Formats: sequence, structure tokens, C-alpha cells
Amino acid sequence: MSAQNQESLFLDYIRRLEHHRQGREMVHFNLSKLRPFNRREHHIRVAADAFEAMVKELLGQIFVFENADIIFVFKTEAMGQVEQAIDKVKFLFGDDPLMAEEEIDGKGFSTWYDVESDYEAIVNMARKMVDTEKNARAGGGAGHDVKAALKAKQDTGERMTPRILDRVVESLKVADLTNMVRRQYVCSVEGPQLIPTQQFSELFISITDLRETLLPGVNLTSSPWLFQHLTETLDRRVLSLLSRTEDRDITGDISINLNVGTLLSTDFMKFDENVIAAMRGNIVLELQQLDIFSDLNAYLFAREYVKERGYRICIDGVNYKTLPFIDRERLEADMIKLIWSPDIVNGGHDLKDRVIRQIMLTGADRIIMSRCDTEESIEFGRDNGIKLFQGRHVEALIAEEGRRKSMRTLKKRAAAHDKAAAARKKSLSRRE
Repeated sequence: MSAQNQESLFLDYIRRLEHHRQGREMVHFNLSKLRPFNRREHHIRVAADAFEAMVKELLGQIFVFENADIIFVFKTEAMGQVEQAIDKVKFLFGDDPLMAEEEIDGKGFSTWYDVESDYEAIVNMARKMVDTEKNARAGGGAGHDVKAALKAKQDTGERMTPRILDRVVESLKVADLTNMVRRQYVCSVEGPQLIPTQQFSELFISITDLRETLLPGVNLTSSPWLFQHLTETLDRRVLSLLSRTEDRDITGDISINLNVGTLLSTDFMKFDENVIAAMRGNIVLELQQLDIFSDLNAYLFAREYVKERGYRICIDGVNYKTLPFIDRERLEADMIKLIWSPDIVNGGHDLKDRVIRQIMLTGADRIIMSRCDTEESIEFGRDNGIKLFQGRHVEALIAEEGRRKSMRTLKKRAAAHDKAAAARKKSLSRRE
């Protein structure tokens, strides 16, 4: 199903329901109203996945639009399952201001429709969506599809130049980047239920959010050399933020993605001075493999310094093709991040066997499987001794486990309340 024609598919589907309206409801999730950092692609995918089981059971149909909105049309008999799925989605976006609006007046995050009584309104809505989408394409991307238009402009727009880089660097000196700092967890995944346990979290500044905020018309990655300079500037800002942060939101084991050059800078030395000695062992420094091999002598020098100070090193950006060329032990790295690819299992037995053999040589317990967007990636890793995982599917598992914990807490509270009520009733009956 192509994302760009979801509007037409939705209109066709609603028209086919004309004589089957009874016993159906529709919920429209206004995810386009969420803050930008809450409506990234993997957030929307996780939200849509919450309803996938009902789609497979033919209880409903889901539509995911380019502006990030989601519409789910379902049979009323599935209401219980729908409410559970909505709880999961609300948990995912619980920290967004839009959720506060939902709590106050019952609208904002979601809008409900009875397909039978609201049918004409739904048809009109679908027609408007199709017309708007057609106008957007006719206008070269302008219109309601702001997200797609912006992405097209960034991908084909103004190239990064030294002058633009200077503007960005100057902006970064005064910009408040706290809202752009993102956290993605690295977890162990245990048991048949795939229960995630957080081991540490990667902190990073979202390049997408940075681009949307500072230079929405520029492709920041068009020049690898200039982008490298930009990331070095971001390194300094991240170190500055971590050095002065006083809130306890940044706790536990963390990892930060830095350039080798940054480790040799005065900015890192200042950061190191502000870190309590006992905390250094809780910090993982992630270095890109390309950065390491572009100046191996600089890496070896930086490695000696940071290892002596107690930090851990993780080599990032490794895929199944480059894994054979990374000697983790000789590089004295504590971990390697291996990027998951479906090709590992779909490329034939020979390729799969080679990758498994390389995982064993590297040390499965020293590998983090990253970009795990599917359950298949976690299953492969677990089957071959890998303990740590990171990616969209891991985030979905965290959200699901959070929902389960919330439900268990609510059940305990309800049981305690019932027990107390029973005790009071028993006490009153004795007095009588």
C-alpha cells in the first residue's frame, strides 16, 4: 500500500461501506498535531502496529497518511481490543502536550465517529483529503502534505556550503538544543514474551529536528566533509549539555556518539573534569568505524586516553559486509554495533553462515544488534548469542512492557481497594 495514495484508498473503502455501515466505528488519531520529535517515522509505525492484529483478524482497517495521522475503522465487537491498543498508543505519546488536551476536553489527540450516523461527514472528510492531496501534487508538493514537501525540499534542496555551515555553527552557539536531545535504549530481550530490560541509553541530537528548526531548506548531509565539521560542533554542544545538566533525567549508563577528534579536544577534557570518576565506567563512547580508520593513529592515541580514564568504547556503523574487517580485540573496543539487515537471512545459507561465524569470532556478547525494526532481527540475534538490541522494534517492546506494568499496577490497586471495601463491609456487619 503506497503511503502517497492512502487518501484515495480511504475514500474507496468508505464508499464500499455505504451498505455496511451498521456496527462500525472510526477513530481518527491526529498525530500530525504532535510535537515534531514525537511524530518521527518509527513512532508512527509503532502506533499503527498496535492495531495490526485486528486488521489480520478482519476486525478493522487502518490507514496511515503522509502527515502522520492514522484512521482506524473497526467493527464494534472489537471495542475492547481497540481500547487496549489506544492505551498503548497513549503511553507512547504520554509526554506530548496534545495528550493534556485529550485529558481536558476529550478531543485533540483522537476524534471518534459512528460510521452509521456520521457516514456523510466521513465521506466529505475523505473527499477533502483526496482533493488536498491532488492539489499538493499539482502544486509541486505544497498543501497539507507539509512533511513530504519539506523532505523533498531537503533531499533535493540547497546543498551544504562552507557559508551555510558557518551560519549553522553560529546558530548552534545560541540555540537551545535541550528539546532536540533524543534517547534510544539498548536492551537485553528475555523470554518468549520478548521482555526488554534497559541496559543503557544512547543520547544524541536529532539531525532531522535540527534541520527543521535551523535550516529547513538545506540538505545538511550533502557534503560529507562539511557534515563532519557540523557533527564536531554538535559534539561540543552535547558535551556542554551533559556537563552542566543538573536534572536527573540523564541517569544510569549512557552512550554518546562522538568524533575521534572530539576526544582529543579541550572540550572533552572539560567534560571529563565534570564527570565523577565513578560515573566514567557508566559512559560508552560510540565512534564511527569510518572515523576510526580515516586516522587510525589518532584513534589509538584517543583510545589510550579515554580507556585510562575509565570510559568504554563502542565501534558504531558496522554492517555484515564490514564486520570481517573489524578486529575488536586489536582495536581494544568494548563493543561493536552491528547494523541489522534482512539480507543476512535472505541472502542464502553461505552468507548467513559467514555472518554467524564472524559474530562468534567477534564475541556475540560484545555485539549490539542495532536498527532492529522487526522481530526477525531480535530472533536472529538471540539464536546466535547476541544479548543487546536497539531499534524501533525494541522501542515498541518497551512501550508494550510499560503498558503491561501499568495494567498490573491498576489491577493491584483495584484488588487492594476491593479488599479494603470487603473488610469495611465485614466490620460493619459485625457491629450490626
